[in-house]
Amino acid sequence: MSNTGATVDERIKETSKLRKALIRPELGAIVGTVAVFAFFIVFAGDSGMFNPQGVLNWSTVSAQFMIIAVGACMLMIAGEFDLSVGSMIGFAGMSIAIMSVTLGWPVWVAILLTFALCIAIGALNGIIVVRTGLPSFIVTLAFLFILRGFTIFFPQLIERRTIIGGISEAAAGDWLAPLFGGKVGGAFFVWLGDLGVIEVFSRGTRAGQPVVDGIPMLIIWALGLVIVAHIILTRTQFGNWIFAAGGDVQAARYVGVPVNRVKIQMFMFTAFCACVFATCQVIEFGSAGADRGLLKEFEAIIAVVIGGALLTGGYGSVVGAALGALIFGVVQQGLFFAGVESSLFRVFLGVILLFAVILNTYIRRIITGER
Repeated sequence: MSNTGATVDERIKETSKLRKALIRPELGAIVGTVAVFAFFIVFAGDSGMFNPQGVLNWSTVSAQFMIIAVGACMLMIAGEFDLSVGSMIGFAGMSIAIMSVTLGWPVWVAILLTFALCIAIGALNGIIVVRTGLPSFIVTLAFLFILRGFTIFFPQLIERRTIIGGISEAAAGDWLAPLFGGKVGGAFFVWLGDLGVIEVFSRGTRAGQPVVDGIPMLIIWALGLVIVAHIILTRTQFGNWIFAAGGDVQAARYVGVPVNRVKIQMFMFTAFCACVFATCQVIEFGSAGADRGLLKEFEAIIAVVIGGALLTGGYGSVVGAALGALIFGVVQQGLFFAGVESSLFRVFLGVILLFAVILNTYIRRIITGER
């Protein structure tokens, strides 16, 4: 006896586009971004915050947060933390300064060796975590103190100080330094200045030149890392492995996911992002300080959490983390433009963090039926 109607598999369930949109991890960050921009358009719209120079100002600050947030996001999705990011930034900057200024090596050599050193330290973090089974919180907390200690000790031992300058002079004519401290699009902004689209300087040695003379490489690095990381997470098998490693380790291993290798590589990527941040910073400022990068690890984690990632791993979005970093930059600089006491930055940030997390959690529970 045959069935006259088509048999429908109850396991197959269509999901509406609205439902898919509501369970996206970056939902809270999107709402938070809209709310933050709306707030500052109302209260600081005539302060210069949204003219070309103002946009470049908060975009540069946001890019700083964005670079380290991308690495932190990938690692958190894989189910791990790295609390040594801030110390890694200070350590990497000091490494470049000592190699290039104190030892007199070419800046490009100092940069490449520092990247290799930082990535190796990231790999060591990962190896210790996967081999010992210790929480990454504890392992990277130890490296937070180790790296910060070395960052203070070595310049004092060699230079008798904790700030080393002279990097700008050492980087003059270097072929690699402009990749981290240069600007792009200069001719385009000169053209906009000639057309009167953006302001130009009216006096001094820069008379006739545009007030915005290019896009800093820091911003290019931030956007590039976001795009590449997003593609890896959403369009590749390795991206699926990252989610699996952070979601259910045993189930991931049963289906052949190289969990340990994935986690180690994510620690290495986080260290790479921290080194990018440090290199851009020392090339821009022309100096390295032992106190650079303080609390950056927490700012990166907060940006990722605002972006919708779960602390337990297996869920998150690079785009959401980037929006979280954008909120950071806009709020930090927006309070200045709005004439608000800068100490309220942390208060404002805490409110946004709490709001984004509650919104993401509440909507996800409604849609998925979680309790």
